Parts: sequence; structure tokens; C-alpha cells
Amino acid sequence: MNIATIQKAGHGQQGYTVTFERSLKHPAEQVWSFLTENDKLKQWFPELSVDELVEGGAIKFDMGNGSFEEMTLLEVKPYNVLEYTWDQDRVRFELFPTAEGCRLLLIEKITRITDHTPRDLAGWHVCLDVIAALLAGRYFPSRKAEWEERYADYREAISAIGDSQE
Repeated sequence: MNIATIQKAGHGQQGYTVTFERSLKHPAEQVWSFLTENDKLKQWFPELSVDELVEGGAIKFDMGNGSFEEMTLLEVKPYNVLEYTWDQDRVRFELFPTAEGCRLLLIEKITRITDHTPRDLAGWHVCLDVIAALLAGRYFPSRKAEWEERYADYREAISAIGDSQE
């Protein structure tokens, strides 16, 4: 499977845009439920929970130590767009109906590349694969093995950008 597209931001803008794309054989409404309903969200990203699904509402990230990071929902258009902050970055899901189901885009706007960026991108890649498997009623065998393979791919892709990493 191809990895995400990583591009430097356009003229006058800083940062990077990373775009993941999946063609799914499921309607946008069904995919949306995996992005927004806590019982389904927990199946592919157990640390996340939707607090209030409205613009200005929050998604919480469980830090695992009793504390939570709160991310603000920037745009919520049911069955179409879900965008929220992620520290200094932004995460945006877009759903487009197709004859076979829907096309899912995950667009992450990254302020700066760090040593952790390839890890995060590999994580998103595997999360999307898990969503696809869950929708198809399949078990996803080993997230860790898949993540390790994707991590190597994203490390290589980030180093190819040729930007200084912090």
C-alpha cells in the first residue's frame, strides 16, 4: 500500500501537509461513526474520545497518567468533514461518497517536522488500515508489525524532504 503524500506548504505558508487516502466499500455514514462515536473510536484509537461533537467542542486524548489533552473541534459537518487541533497541528477527515462506498482523506497540517513525525504518520497509517479492517468485519492481526514497517517508510519519506529536523 502506498504511504501518505507529504508536501511542504504553499507559498507564504509554513509547515507541511500530509494526505492519507483510502477508498472504502462502505457509506460515509458508516465511516463517520468510526470517527465520532466513542464505542467505535476506541476500537481503532483507544486514547481518543469525543467530548462534544460540535464546532468548538472537544476531543480528548488520554495521556495514560490520569490527565487528558483537549483538542478543539474546528469543523464538524456530519458525514463529510471532521477537523480538530492536535497540539500546534490540525487533523482533518474528509468523506466523499462514491459508487462503491466512500473515499476517506485524512489531511494533517504539520507545523514542523520533528524526530517524532515519522512515528505519528506511521500511527495514522495503521489507524486507517484498522478502520478499513473493522468496517469489513476483519480482524487486524498485528498493529505493531504493520507500524514498524510503515515507520521505516515514513522515516525514509521525511528524510527525503531534506528539511532540518528538530
